[in-house]
Amino acid sequence: MMVFPDFGGVGAADDLRSIVGALLMFVLIIAVLMLIVSAIIWAIASSTGNAHTTTKARIGAWVALGAAALAGAGVAWVNFLLGLGERL
Repeated sequence: MMVFPDFGGVGAADDLRSIVGALLMFVLIIAVLMLIVSAIIWAIASSTGNAHTTTKARIGAWVALGAAALAGAGVAWVNFLLGLGERL
């Protein structure tokens, strides 16, 4: 007797796709807002000569860019994995 997994047993793939997409949308919105805030603070701190705040704002901008890139890549990655799982 052979035992095989029931690949049709995961019926909530569409629900999972929409939940992950919604969560990643919120991450993208927050990352873009953080990028805008960091860029404004970076510009103001640079014009006033505050080097410490300039450095912190620049790091914040890079972190926001990285978070936006990872969230955007996350959507593609989840869609790829769900598509791969449907073909098994």
